[in-house]
Amino acid sequence: MIALAVACAAVSFLLSSAAGMGGSLILVPVMGLALGPREGVAAATLLLAANNVGKVAVYRAFVPWRAALGLVVLTSAGAALGAVLLLRVPESWVQAAIVVALLASFTAERRRWGRRASSPLLAFAAGASSGFSGTSGPLKGVALRNLGLQRMWMVGAASAVSLAGDLTKLGVFAGGGLLSPQALRIVLFAAPLVPLAALAGRRLNGALGERAFAALFWTVMTGYSLRLLAV
Repeated sequence: MIALAVACAAVSFLLSSAAGMGGSLILVPVMGLALGPREGVAAATLLLAANNVGKVAVYRAFVPWRAALGLVVLTSAGAALGAVLLLRVPESWVQAAIVVALLASFTAERRRWGRRASSPLLAFAAGASSGFSGTSGPLKGVALRNLGLQRMWMVGAASAVSLAGDLTKLGVFAGGGLLSPQALRIVLFAAPLVPLAALAGRRLNGALGERAFAALFWTVMTGYSLRLLAV
């Protein structure tokens, strides 16, 4: 199971670095199968935090700190709330929340409901969803796109926002004892893959056209939807 988790982490790291988001679409269900829903969210958060450190380093010249600061703060606040809820609710609720968060955010994106709301509101909702279910879905993407950034700057902003949310959640999860020895072993084996995946993802991002970039994101999204609905 550790080998499978590390392999999935490598794919997740690559996709997340190329698209700016999407790592949780693979890691949350995989880690949930390996460790259980609650511990799986915590383990996925730890892996994604490590990956986002690598992404921020690789895209450091394209992180619009001033433009993204509000989203960083509100995503972190939402993530703290969601992570606290994760510690206090039954495990079956976490399983349901993972499915509901994905489907709701997917529907909001496809019907473009999110574009009628402000980026701050979407960022807080995305953080809360991520803290509780492990995935923010396209809500964070909509909030970032509302900033009107070009692709590389959007990936840089997404990396910074995601890192802030992950670090916030990790503080709550560590205090709640959700980071198991098994999760730490998986991170130990997967961590060396972070810089390689970050660099490869940035190269892939530059090589993709706009249609291919959109197809990459929605292919992963559809695959995750089917995976969760089959659980």
